[in-house]
Amino acid sequence: MEAYKQEFIEFMIDSQVLKFGDFTLKSGRKSPFFMNAGGYVTGSQLKKLGEYYAKAIHDQYGDDFDVLFGPAYKGIPISVVTAIAFSELYGKEIRYCSDRKEEKDHGADKGSFLGSKLKDGDRVVMIEDVTTSGKSMEETVPKVRGAADVEIIGLMVSLNRMEVGLGGQKSALDEIKETYGFDAHAIVDMAEVTEYLYNRPYKGQVYIDDTLKAAIDAYYEQYGVK
Repeated sequence: MEAYKQEFIEFMIDSQVLKFGDFTLKSGRKSPFFMNAGGYVTGSQLKKLGEYYAKAIHDQYGDDFDVLFGPAYKGIPISVVTAIAFSELYGKEIRYCSDRKEEKDHGADKGSFLGSKLKDGDRVVMIEDVTTSGKSMEETVPKVRGAADVEIIGLMVSLNRMEVGLGGQKSALDEIKETYGFDAHAIVDMAEVTEYLYNRPYKGQVYIDDTLKAAIDAYYEQYGVK
């Protein structure tokens, strides 16, 4: 496994963003693990997060794009810190844009979006914390494509949960690619997380022991890609 992936797994643990236990997800699935990007709250955490996203996006998509689109709410700070990191690491000015849950009907920036306006010809990279079933894309992609004649070149998430999408056959990321016609990648996937943490002490604690490994395996029996 690449060193930066190991570092990112440790970073999620240190930031208390990746947790293990018993969780009910937005999709309704019961999961033995949970990733909450809202746990990145300090300046140093957000700086590092933006750098991990920027490196992963640069590796997968290069720098031939114009806008980072982060869906509200968690995608907003992620898109901002990644745009900053992209400028610092690669010297490329990328605009950020996010949607509003409720349209603003007053002021100079009224409308359904905040940050940069989407313009015809823009090349857009979507950015999210995690995609479980792909349901969030159902809401976001039509908004982006309806705002201007843009090209979405890809999606980057921090953790690929490696679960079936809404269709129940393919992984959520593969289903997004097939449904919307753009690539989808992650900084790290759950198999890599499990491999790295299984019975391996990190700072004196074993996060994935035999019992939790069995729960993760059972979860993937039900929701993993066959």
